[in-house]
Amino acid sequence: MRRIFKHAFMKTGDKIPDVLGKDENGMLLRRSDFAGKKLIVYFYPKDNTSGCTAQACSLRDAYDEIRRLGYDVVGVSVDSQVSHQKFIRKNGLPFHLVSDDAKELVLLFGVWGEKSMYGRKYMGTMRTTFVVDENGIITHVLDSKTVKTATHAQQLLALIAAG
Repeated sequence: MRRIFKHAFMKTGDKIPDVLGKDENGMLLRRSDFAGKKLIVYFYPKDNTSGCTAQACSLRDAYDEIRRLGYDVVGVSVDSQVSHQKFIRKNGLPFHLVSDDAKELVLLFGVWGEKSMYGRKYMGTMRTTFVVDENGIITHVLDSKTVKTATHAQQLLALIAAG
């Protein structure tokens, strides 16, 4: 897969931007809205696809444990706010989903790139999760080769427990 960079791929030690974008309700979501909390920012390709639904539901099912450990969760895709509202309602998601339809955040984080399915090449979001400390610094990055959609929350909880 080829990444298309507006900026370099965000990595461990980088500080995430304060402005994360507009959530499913059109409200501007900022890193500072989570002051004093750690954050899991996960980028996913598309609402209501099997892998993305499995990943979101894994995070939903472990959300109380994630919160107990001092983290919150924000999902990001290039889908519309209306799509996010339906996805949240259908799956009972307790966290915000940022609508990055202008592709600003996926470019900034370096997760927008060339993908291939059934021999067809296209541009899309590469499934990537960033674990961020309470100061906005990335402590871990799980890329598309690492993320296991159905057990993503367990992956994160194990990573967090390991420090």
